[in-house]
Amino acid sequence: MQVIETLAEGLKREIKVVIPAKDMEQRMNERLADVKDKVRINGFRPGKVPVSHVKKMYGKSIMAELVNEIIRDQPSAILSERGEKSATQPEIVMTEDEKEAEKILSAEADLEFTLSYEIIPAIELKSVDGITVTREVVDVSEEEITEQIEKIAESARTYEAKKGKAADGDRVTMDYLGKVDGEAFDGGKDEDAELVIGSNRFIPGFEEQLVGLKAGDEKVITVNFPADYPAANLAGKEATFDITVKEVAAPAATEINDELATKLGVESVEKLKEIVRGQIESQYGNLTRQKVKRQILDQLDALYKFESPSKLVDAEFENIWRQINTDLAQSGKTFADEDTTEEAAREEYRALAERRVRLGLVLSEIGEKAGIEVTEEEMQRSLFAQLQQFPGQEKQILDFFRNTPGASASLRAPIFEEKVIDKLLAEVSVTDKKVSKEELLADDAEEGDKPAKKAAPKKKAAAKADDAAEGEEAAPKKKAAPKKKAAEGDAE
Repeated sequence: MQVIETLAEGLKREIKVVIPAKDMEQRMNERLADVKDKVRINGFRPGKVPVSHVKKMYGKSIMAELVNEIIRDQPSAILSERGEKSATQPEIVMTEDEKEAEKILSAEADLEFTLSYEIIPAIELKSVDGITVTREVVDVSEEEITEQIEKIAESARTYEAKKGKAADGDRVTMDYLGKVDGEAFDGGKDEDAELVIGSNRFIPGFEEQLVGLKAGDEKVITVNFPADYPAANLAGKEATFDITVKEVAAPAATEINDELATKLGVESVEKLKEIVRGQIESQYGNLTRQKVKRQILDQLDALYKFESPSKLVDAEFENIWRQINTDLAQSGKTFADEDTTEEAAREEYRALAERRVRLGLVLSEIGEKAGIEVTEEEMQRSLFAQLQQFPGQEKQILDFFRNTPGASASLRAPIFEEKVIDKLLAEVSVTDKKVSKEELLADDAEEGDKPAKKAAPKKKAAAKADDAAEGEEAAPKKKAAPKKKAAEGDAE
């Protein structure tokens, strides 16, 4: 077998592989000799079938198997011998001429094919002694714990019917019918709808007009749907709602005590405070971790400058660009609305994609040299976390990870990366700094992710170079029209 390098330009490589026809024929004959003793052909005793007859019947199919095996196994063997790692699956090109292919299968022509790939560049790891990070730490105050518990208590608040007029904070139970230009519209009707005045759940101007009403009152409320209302048929239009008040209820007093804790499923108020403190500390800890990680990655970005495989950068850019365009479409905005141009945004996010790939290669090399591995238990925990995010879809998710090649890598990669970051944190200089909640929450965690000063569209949603993007999942809603954030006239 001849292995000839025909291209070595930057990270790009092209290898021509030639296996002489006589070598292919020898392999085929060895396989035929083995098959001869196993095949059953009428007219011949077992093991007595002439090789020439077996070759006539099975020669081409056996040769096809040999070609497939060579195409499957040789690329990795060749790269291993050359001491190279391919950034992506090597592209294999062989003849598409039917006559030439027929000759190869008949062992009348050499088997020739080419491998095209980009190598992962050799990365010489550098000392991290000069990397310094500041770890922001927030002390959780009793006032903050109390404030959070009060918000939790609000969701468990009970209401008691009253005879007087509705005031701010009261809950109104009502029937309503919405109309635009005198015609009822889809999603604009509800019965026994409950609304707490001041909750800002309905469109602007609606809740305020309920103040002063009492059970049994009827009223026509006039409001204007916001210009950016999600339902296009209602956006910017004036609407009336025929209201019938069925009950007015005042909020019952809430106290932070053992009774409230029990109502929330906790044995005592002290245990409730402990749980809430832990939740707040966890939230702050995640933010601190993101900022520390950002500092490390920014400094690694400054330490390592090398050419990244273009195909990896292309794939990363396409992922980012797809998200950018999805965000713009969902918001109804253009690049001009975001004070940029498509050309400038492409350049900016291309640089971001290159940074992501380069840092990914650096972290991979650090982890590999340190012998960092992801355990099966860690993979299972990650998969379980995925299942918890999508209740009712567990089977589909499990099938996806079982049946999709490479899907498990999406579970492994973030675990591996965090373990590498943990290793680096143990080696770099870390200084703790007490900060306020406001300082920790300051929106500066993405600075290392912006390849240029001018922000391209949706940088917060799509430009998370080193962290998983965080988002909120909107729960399905029931009813519609007067609600402030209804989707297509059907939300609550």
